[in-house]
Order: sequence, then C-alpha cells, then structure tokens
Amino acid sequence: MNRRSFIGVSSMIGAAGLLGGTVLTSCAGGKKLVPLKQPGEYYIPELPDKAIDGRELKAGLIGCGGRGNGAIHNLLAAANGIKVTALGDVFQDRIDTVRENLKKAGQEVPVENCFTGFDAYKKVIDSGVDMVVVATPPVFRPVHFQYATEKGVHSFLEKPISVDAKGYRTIMATAKQAEAKGLSVVTGTQRHHQRPYVESFKKIQEGYIGEITGGNVYWNQPMLWYRERQAGWSDMEWMIRDWVNWKWLSGDHIVEQHVHNIDVFTWMIGKHPLRATGFGSRQRRVTGDQYDFFSVDFEFENNVHLHSMCRQIDGCSNNVSEFVQGTKGSWSSTDFAIRDLQGNIIWQFDDAAAKAEFQQHDPYVLEHVDWVNHIRKGTTHVEAGETGMSSLAGTMGRESAYTGQTVNWDDISASDLDYMPETLELGPMDMSKYVVRVPGSGK
Repeated sequence: MNRRSFIGVSSMIGAAGLLGGTVLTSCAGGKKLVPLKQPGEYYIPELPDKAIDGRELKAGLIGCGGRGNGAIHNLLAAANGIKVTALGDVFQDRIDTVRENLKKAGQEVPVENCFTGFDAYKKVIDSGVDMVVVATPPVFRPVHFQYATEKGVHSFLEKPISVDAKGYRTIMATAKQAEAKGLSVVTGTQRHHQRPYVESFKKIQEGYIGEITGGNVYWNQPMLWYRERQAGWSDMEWMIRDWVNWKWLSGDHIVEQHVHNIDVFTWMIGKHPLRATGFGSRQRRVTGDQYDFFSVDFEFENNVHLHSMCRQIDGCSNNVSEFVQGTKGSWSSTDFAIRDLQGNIIWQFDDAAAKAEFQQHDPYVLEHVDWVNHIRKGTTHVEAGETGMSSLAGTMGRESAYTGQTVNWDDISASDLDYMPETLELGPMDMSKYVVRVPGSGK
C-alpha cells in the first residue's frame, strides 16, 4: 500500500472505526468478495444464552461415564423444563454415580428407570423419553442412534459417531430417516456451536479467504487416561472400562479425539477427502492396541491437501488448532483471525463484544441450546450426516496408517470394515485379535 492509499484508509478508519473487529473489504485490496456459498446454503445456529421455554421434555442418558455425566448436566444448563427420567449403562456403579450427581442438581431418576446391560439403550428409549443423550463408547453409537430414530426420539450423539465403515453407513442411512421424521439430531462436534468458530465459518463462506486451497489441523497433547485391569474383571469389562485405549471401542484417537479438528476443515470446505496417505506408530501407550501418533495427508478435489497431525505423548510439544489457507488469505483458530496474503489481519472475532452481548459461551452447553430449540420449535435439524463424514475421514486416515497404503474414500465407505464383536457379553474375548497394527512388510 502506498503512502496516499495508507492516508486515505487511515482517515476512513478514523471516521468509521472498526466494525466488529472487521476492516472493511475495500481495505483488503479493494476486491469484491466472492462467496463460497450463498446465505441459506449453509447452517448458522442461533446461539442465545438459553433455549426457549416450552413443554416439559423427558430426557434419557445412555452411557454414564465421564462424558455422559458432563453432557446431561450441560443439557440441564441449556434449558428449563428438562426432566431426566431414565439412565442406561453396562455397569451399575456408573449409573449410581450419575444418579447421585443428578440428585444433587434436583433431578430424581426412579430406580426402576435405571437399566444395565448391553441392551440398556433400548430400555431407556422405550421408557417414554422425548430425547436421548448417547455418550457410550463410539462403536455403539450408530446402533443406538438407529434405534432412537426408529422410535421417533430426538438424539444428541457424542462424537465421533462411527469408528468403521459399517457404522458410517448406518449413521448416514439413519440420518436420512431422522430428517424424514422431522427429528432434531445434534452431535458433539461442539465447535459448530462455539461463537468464534461459527463467526469464522460465516466469514470464510462469505469469501474472506477466497477459495480454500489447503490447511493444517492438529491435536497434539499429553497422554490420556487409562485403566489397569482389576481382579475379577473379564476381558470385555476391562476393555470397556479402558475404552479410550482400544481401537474397536474408540476408533483410535485420530477418530475419537482428532475428529474435532478434521471436522473443522471438512465443515469449512464442505467436502469429504478423496484419499488419505498416512503413518503413525505406538511408542508410549500403557494399555490397549492403539497408536500414539498419526500424520496424514488428506487429498480433496482440485488438488487441495490437508495435513492432519495428532499425538498423545507426555513431554512433547502440544498444539490443538486449525489453519485454513485460501487464494486470498488464511484463517487460524489460534487467534480466530483472517489475514490477507501479506499477513495483515483483515478480520478477527470480537471476543469483547460477544461477552458484552452474551453470558453463555460454553459450546458444550450451547450445542444443547440449539438442540432443544429445534425440538421445541418443531423444526427439523440433523447434524449426523456431516459428523458421519468427518468420522469416516478419520477412519480413512487411521486405516492408511495401519496398512501403509493410500486409502480411497469410495473404497473405505463401501468396505466391510466392522469393529463390533460378534457377541456382546461381559466375558472372555479372543485377545489375539486386538494387537497393534504394523504397516508394510519387513525383512
């Protein structure tokens, strides 16, 4: 920018100021924005501090572990007139913990509506609930969603919502059924309900960075929790209590956790990857059969590449963020700013303004606000298809790392990959099936 242009722009800013942290588009080279999509072609949630009031809604919880306990309290914080009436889990002690916590919050769940076993989900759904929070280990979520939809019950599905190809196809078919029934289905990819992410998504769709040409997504953090086997635990009980370390239950951490970051990119670009070439290995993990890190190159149409990196090892550099590059600029979640090609900030989320306007900023609560609003308004909204796509993308990257081969979307989506055991019971398992995968061949 020459001196004359700089003085003109400075005068304009001095007179008009900054609008919501956004420098007017004429300041960014004077080029007219070309939207990636038109308004109405993409979903922007309404995010009030609390859901609208309405008829009392009976809620059930399937999966009473840490995330289930958190999710049901997030729901209670999101809306008035929610009554938790049923709980289900494989283990009674988990139900007892959640039931006691709910009692402290003024919610008394009848003993006769607390169900244990692998079929507990059916009993919770059949108990007369209007809505169900599904927070079981991920491998079970497609089946639980399918049954809830068959019964006309609204679902909140924690992420990821599938760990294999069979689960993905179940999710996608059930999502269509949920739409046909007019249901509300929200998923636990909470960045879709996080104010700075939502506003960033809007700006990218409006064309602020131009056509998307690539990106980088990261979830590098210390080691997660694990459970050492206790006396009296069967193979199945140990695996479920230690579920976050077993690939058949969690999908490995590229699917279970890193799906958040992969999902941000697929959300922004509105497409699934065509193929994935990745690698990873196990270095430090204590239990289970998963990897400690993955590095994957996802290729989209038009030669767009996304580098995906995730690691769960103590004593390493940590980074949980997303970066999207476009033809006119880039966006980063590290500061929720859009920069032009010269690195100048042309838009940034106005956190101070958001805090002045709203009181609720927890995306784990806001996703339930959106869910309840659709239920009470009677409007259909189903997020399962979008999250199913990002879950399969993570699955594709995982299988590429496990095998050492490039994996194509069409092949993985149509494959017979199925992680669900033939028999579900708290007994012995053929543990020889659950070994750490080693790619390629060696001498």
